[in-house]
Amino acid sequence: MTSTLQTTERRYFTEEQYLALEETAEDKSEYLNGEIIRMTGASTNHNQIAGNLYVALSLALKKQNYRVFIGDVRLWVAKVRLYTYPDVMVIFGTPEYHNDRTDMVTNPQVIVEVLSKSTKNYDRGDKFAFYKTIPTFREYILIDQTKIHIEQYSKTENKKWLYCEYDEEDPALVFNSFQVEVTLADVYEQVNFEEVEEENDRNEE
Repeated sequence: MTSTLQTTERRYFTEEQYLALEETAEDKSEYLNGEIIRMTGASTNHNQIAGNLYVALSLALKKQNYRVFIGDVRLWVAKVRLYTYPDVMVIFGTPEYHNDRTDMVTNPQVIVEVLSKSTKNYDRGDKFAFYKTIPTFREYILIDQTKIHIEQYSKTENKKWLYCEYDEEDPALVFNSFQVEVTLADVYEQVNFEEVEEENDRNEE
């Protein structure tokens, strides 16, 4: 979800302690089974891509029985006791809230994460495994912010997922959960890949 993933000093926090800390924290944090993982510094490309997809999906699904949410809505994954902030979520029907709090949902059908250098392995690996424990979860979209490349996992049946890749040769990202296509031009509108190259050059100096 964000560009830097840092664990705090290892100590156990209750859910109530975590939620209380989040109320006043300047930056968002994840919570995983008692451990708080601080998230910092999304890039402008990261933010642009998430915003582009949120707008495209909101327009495409307007007046249909779907709700689209962006970064600030927290997701609770009960089976692994995870609180996290996906970049974009799509919920079919009515959102189901954790502990009756309207800032914490439990039933996404589609989850989108914009990959960053420090979190891409986590998003593809452990986090995907955590998301798979959500009964309503059917589609996972991973978007590269350094180049035109999108990975898509669509659930076909129990424990079976269809994998697709999209790059500059493909015209549009085609969702399987609903009849929506978003052009890759719209996904990457106003994304500046030169900024990524300049940042990489500075980090190598």
